[in-house]
Amino acid sequence: MQINATSIRPGNILQVDGSLWRVMKTQHVTPGKGVACMQVEMRNIETGNKTNKRFNSTERVERVTLSQREMQFLYADGDQYHFMDMETYDQVTLGRDMLEHALPYLLPEMQVIIEFHEDRPLNVQLPQTVVLTVVECDAAIKGQTATGSYKPGKLETGAPIMVPPYLEPGTRVKVNAETGEYIERA
Repeated sequence: MQINATSIRPGNILQVDGSLWRVMKTQHVTPGKGVACMQVEMRNIETGNKTNKRFNSTERVERVTLSQREMQFLYADGDQYHFMDMETYDQVTLGRDMLEHALPYLLPEMQVIIEFHEDRPLNVQLPQTVVLTVVECDAAIKGQTATGSYKPGKLETGAPIMVPPYLEPGTRVKVNAETGEYIERA
């Protein structure tokens, strides 16, 4: 399926130069003069090699059509992560490199979508937002306003996050799984 280069998102699987590539990071670049472009960091699914590629904003790229199955994350065993199909109870094991973008927000029993290309798992999609507990953050400073200022914190998965100054450790928060940004208290 052909998509516009500006529609490329982390986690997408693209076919570039005859190979399948997983998109790791994207950045929309608009230079002072010239045409805007998408700077894309990709990892080759077969070899594991990383590359950076620039796509002109008017360019179209081939996004691989994948079949999707809803699965539940069961547990991690070293660098192997085990998932179960909710309908057939089949289990799938994925390596750490495939879950790189999802690991900071993945908890046991979480429902995720695993995308398959010809019965081979290629990608994991988290829900748009996830609810996690803040386990560590700086103390609130008296007189600090709630708007515009944030303090560093740590989620139960170990991922860093910037939270409003009034939040205390133990608070459950809603986090955007794509950007890692705080949305609101849960």
